[in-house]
Amino acid sequence: MSIAVTRKAHFNAAHRLFNPKWDEVKNNEVFGLCSLPNYHGHNYELEVTVIGDIDPETGFVIDLKYLKEIIYENVEKRFDHKNLNLDTAEFRNLNPTAENIAIVIWNLIKPKLSEAQQLQVTLYETERNFVTYKG
Repeated sequence: MSIAVTRKAHFNAAHRLFNPKWDEVKNNEVFGLCSLPNYHGHNYELEVTVIGDIDPETGFVIDLKYLKEIIYENVEKRFDHKNLNLDTAEFRNLNPTAENIAIVIWNLIKPKLSEAQQLQVTLYETERNFVTYKG
């Protein structure tokens, strides 16, 4: 029997959406205010969902304390109060869109889980704009 367990987390980060292959005019046309050269920030809300079978010995799909530690060590410490474009290796050459951030987070967390556990990451850039990545 497969069941989903979700842990919520939060981090604040700045970024700029920008394609260096384009001029400022095209970047502004495509990314609008998100392309301003002095960056802008978001209060990101993150939902990390682990899907799997219940362990008959513990009753857990995953120990939520362990999931909390994974998220803190691999996401919050890495991205909280950072400029994603300037302060993180992951986005030095990758446009930090919500889609790309979710995929990067998934790739940081998945290796910490067992092969049998599935992972889903939902990242809220605002309360109205969010993305979900299932790998």
